[in-house]
Amino acid sequence: MAHSLSYPMTKIWKRWLRASLTVTLLVVFFLGTSVISWTPNSFATLPAGNAITDGKALLRYSLPIDNPTVRELQASLEDIAAQLRANRRWGAITNDLKKANKIVKERSAKLLATVPEERKPQAMALIDQIQAGIDTLTPAIEAKQKDPVWEDRAKLLNLVGELEELMAVGFPFEVPAEYSNLPQLKGRATVEITTNKGDLTVVLDGYSAPVSAGNFVDLVQRGFYNGLEFTRSEDSYVLQVGDPPGKEEGFIDPATGKYRAVPLEVLAENDKTPTYGITLEDAGRYRDGVVLPFSAYGTLAMARPEGDPNGASSQFFFFLFEPELTPAGRNLLDGRYSVFGYLTEGKEVLEQLKAGDVIKSAKVVKGLENLIPQVASSK
Repeated sequence: MAHSLSYPMTKIWKRWLRASLTVTLLVVFFLGTSVISWTPNSFATLPAGNAITDGKALLRYSLPIDNPTVRELQASLEDIAAQLRANRRWGAITNDLKKANKIVKERSAKLLATVPEERKPQAMALIDQIQAGIDTLTPAIEAKQKDPVWEDRAKLLNLVGELEELMAVGFPFEVPAEYSNLPQLKGRATVEITTNKGDLTVVLDGYSAPVSAGNFVDLVQRGFYNGLEFTRSEDSYVLQVGDPPGKEEGFIDPATGKYRAVPLEVLAENDKTPTYGITLEDAGRYRDGVVLPFSAYGTLAMARPEGDPNGASSQFFFFLFEPELTPAGRNLLDGRYSVFGYLTEGKEVLEQLKAGDVIKSAKVVKGLENLIPQVASSK
């Protein structure tokens, strides 16, 4: 039996939202449902209120690094996408690229300042690749070729993301003792999921959700998801999977014979550690933003029994972002469910998947060394 999401998004509610979009936020507020706006975390440089709908960008901004120069470089390249959506404002796009070019050429020392010495050769090579990418992007922008600009910008930002990952050193906090026996992902990991409709690639963020991401990676390594069917699909809402065959609703740890329960885990903006075991709403933090928001198509989060924030186990869902029903930065899920990653490849496959489709296999292809295995209970 699949866990339900305790979220009041019925079909009637969806239709009502679609019909009265202009007053949605006021109505939601007066109905007593908190509206949680999201802005980038303290390390980001985008202006407050700028909701990000790209999973890769969210992953870049959520890295626990402190290098204003690389964030400035990233923001200038991220802004190109916003300008492309705004009727091809090529003058602004040209300015964004000029700014990025100036940062790379004149401030490379500052880009390298927070990179550990042993990683600096790799970082310098990435900076050279970024410069080459800017040189490639320049004529495409001058010719106002939208598709090549989209493609070249994405490649550039992938390189910037790799550079930022080199700056992430160590782990920023310790998981509370009551959950420290669970698997933890202390860093990032990439998982490839093969379905009967095609392949999906997800990146898991252990920096923001180490227990949720660690549990998922551990189950992938065990082959738990291989052969499981998607049990719930709702257009413009969720696609859920992870309910094992039989009467059990989650993972039964063979070492203990017991249901492995995973706590709610939400890292709010400007917090040094996640909030565990309670929703931000129940904690009275109605308007606090979160580092990993439900604002991108393919947001990956844990399902749980209604009313039990610490009852998650193996069932997870992809959030199927639909801006009319769940506007970025104003949806009703932030702070209520544990987000632990984002879809980075395979959007066209995710769009096709429905209940009854199957995960044929799941495999960790990068970052497995960041997994801290479950600690055996002494009880």
